[in-house]
Amino acid sequence: MAENSPANGAANPAAEANQAQLNLQKIYTKDISFEVPNAPKVFQLQGQPAVELNLSQRVNTLADAVFEVVLSVTVTCKIDDTTAYLAEVHQAGIFGVTGFDSASQEAVLGTYCPNVLFPYVRQVVSDLVQGGGFPPLFLQPINFDAIFAEQQRRRAEAPAESPTLNS
Repeated sequence: MAENSPANGAANPAAEANQAQLNLQKIYTKDISFEVPNAPKVFQLQGQPAVELNLSQRVNTLADAVFEVVLSVTVTCKIDDTTAYLAEVHQAGIFGVTGFDSASQEAVLGTYCPNVLFPYVRQVVSDLVQGGGFPPLFLQPINFDAIFAEQQRRRAEAPAESPTLNS
């Protein structure tokens, strides 16, 4: 009796369909803003610039197993109390995510996807700052795995909200 098995050790197509898959469909800049509210006098200020970085991300479901991940970065640079510049970039990507359990899917969308988008954000911010007449700004790498783990830890530690009655 002959066995019906794929030649050369090829996997069963039905089994492959059940494997976790992630594909990048598109990367794009969703929104950009750059402001120099105190130009041109800001270029004459002396002092050490203070740079503040705010980072956020959101996930939007576009279709079954298709997600838009938006990584938002806001950079504010001040010299003393004067805002030198404000740069805001919303970098997005469309990702197909199939075959993951819900916890793994959440982890992929919260760690892998922002890691893919961050180099694009870094480049756009650097170009905006330099094009605005300031020295280049190089954003340091960000550990999205650690950020996601901290969010999960906080979520697990948060007390369950229970309704309270006021008398």
